Amino acid sequence: MVFEESVVLAIPFAEALAATKAALADHGFGVLTEIDMQQTLKAKIDKDMDPYVILGACNPKLASAALDVEPNVGALLPCNVVVRKVGDNVQVDALDPGLMVSMTSRDELAPIAAEARRLIGETLAALAAT
Repeated sequence: MVFEESVVLAIPFAEALAATKAALADHGFGVLTEIDMQQTLKAKIDKDMDPYVILGACNPKLASAALDVEPNVGALLPCNVVVRKVGDNVQVDALDPGLMVSMTSRDELAPIAAEARRLIGETLAALAAT
């Protein structure tokens, strides 16, 4: 099962992270959380690793609609988007929002997830064009 969509960028990490946040905003997503795994793992277990940031992205209209259908879907929100250095490039991975439908028994979530997936796909396409 594929659970993410990815794009590889040939730009510096900081630029890719900023571009990812901007592309998410351009497509209606706010970044609710930002977890710097490189910094966290260094501080907690003294592990060195390449830059790796997890963004918790949320489209408020779609999240509200999903919560109206199934209040427990909040356990699956927000959509995670990972920005990580891979060799000389930066890879951006986005969770497939359709997974929330497969993890619930609520078919009414399908059109909401499809719209979220479309917007995430457009976000990644916009990043690929940079």
